[in-house]
Amino acid sequence: MRAVTIPESGSKRKLLDAAEQLFADKGFEAVSVRDITQLAKTNVAAVNYHFGSRDSLLSLVMMRYMLPVTEERIARLEAIERKWSGKTAPLEEIIDALVRPLVGQVRKSELSERLFYKLIGRIFSQQADGLPAPVEEQLRQVLERFMRAFGTALPTVDSADLAWRMHFMVGGMIHLLTHQDMLHRVTRGASGLPTMEATLSRFIRYSAVGLREGTEVEAAVKKGPQATFDF
Repeated sequence: MRAVTIPESGSKRKLLDAAEQLFADKGFEAVSVRDITQLAKTNVAAVNYHFGSRDSLLSLVMMRYMLPVTEERIARLEAIERKWSGKTAPLEEIIDALVRPLVGQVRKSELSERLFYKLIGRIFSQQADGLPAPVEEQLRQVLERFMRAFGTALPTVDSADLAWRMHFMVGGMIHLLTHQDMLHRVTRGASGLPTMEATLSRFIRYSAVGLREGTEVEAAVKKGPQATFDF
């Protein structure tokens, strides 16, 4: 996977940092070149000089955050496949490999935790509108790899139904990342302020139920003792 080179200092780095912050907070379409240059305290021509265009700057922002996530997802899935070689891996572990890298990468980001999650959520929600080619290709590879893994764990679910279940799960993940602030606000605090780790655990359990719906595995889980996963 192609590494993304990020300048350590200078006006190019200031523009990139400003763009990331604004894109995360306001969304990609709402941010203008002038907004970026004002926050970075540079002139308007600086974006074209350093990046060629606003779209090229946006592509760099997406690649900077998504390629490491993709690499970690594949690495985690491969580790699970080695661990459960010859056996069926638990569904919860596969889901964890898909979503945890979105959380783990926040520690390597210079954005605040809140802005990081919002930016990642916005990048995922942009898929229908076109992504940078390297990011789209990596996401396609991730989808294919995880489709196979989920298919092995849920052999009675046909491929079309599985694709839709995964689509619903990813939609929930995007909503989780981008609208945590809103949930706390509209529930007047009833949702509490859980850590992302606690929220992730909830999401994994919820997603596993949806993926298993109507399968023999679901029936066995309901009849047997409740399994717990300490992620």
